[in-house]
Amino acid sequence: MIYLRSILFECAFVFLTFCLALVNCVLGLFNRRIIIATGRVWGRGTTLLLRLLCGITIEIRGREHIPEGAAIVASKHQSTLEAVLFADFLSDPIFSMKEELTRIPLLGYSIRRSGAIPIKRSGGASSLRILIRRAKEAFKEGKQLLIFPEGTRTPPRTRGKYNPGVAALYSRCDVPVTPVALNSGSFWARRTLLKPPGRVIIEFLPAIEPGLERKAFQEILENSIEEATMKLEQESPGA
Repeated sequence: MIYLRSILFECAFVFLTFCLALVNCVLGLFNRRIIIATGRVWGRGTTLLLRLLCGITIEIRGREHIPEGAAIVASKHQSTLEAVLFADFLSDPIFSMKEELTRIPLLGYSIRRSGAIPIKRSGGASSLRILIRRAKEAFKEGKQLLIFPEGTRTPPRTRGKYNPGVAALYSRCDVPVTPVALNSGSFWARRTLLKPPGRVIIEFLPAIEPGLERKAFQEILENSIEEATMKLEQESPGA
């Protein structure tokens, strides 16, 4: 039964994503706010589908730590789910993501029009300079930049290598960084359709204010995310 429900969810999720991407291609050309609005529908629609079809509920903790103005949101990355939900959580989000995603038909257009910052994985220092420049422009407009410090999805109960990009942004952009812990990979794992029922917990942690040395910041960021994630995985481990 779990497999059947998971397949039904995948079909519904792809259909929802296609429909919203199509709306963005038609209407998003005229106004970026339409892209933001459809992103919220995407997040809330996905939450509803998960609950109805898979028996997965979403719990958000630390709402008081969700930034409103210019800020960096540095999140643990275990599944597609967090990329979807953050479009709803943040008031004016932009995403840092791998460039390949912008080539996806229809969805790639939505990504580009949303103001996302595509990054070439092989770009090295050049890509980092572009990221910092684009981020500074976004922060002047009060936007929140979502970045996954590990750079790619990691399995549950796994600590990936944290890339230096977020520390470079922190030291150059003078905005707070909000760490985020989660256990989404236990319910929406990479390279499998199976989505067991249970409770996804996403926890916004207290912001790290500007002014720390880069090394100290990196250590605080990694430890806060990993320690909180471990606690969430123990509390709601999934199947």
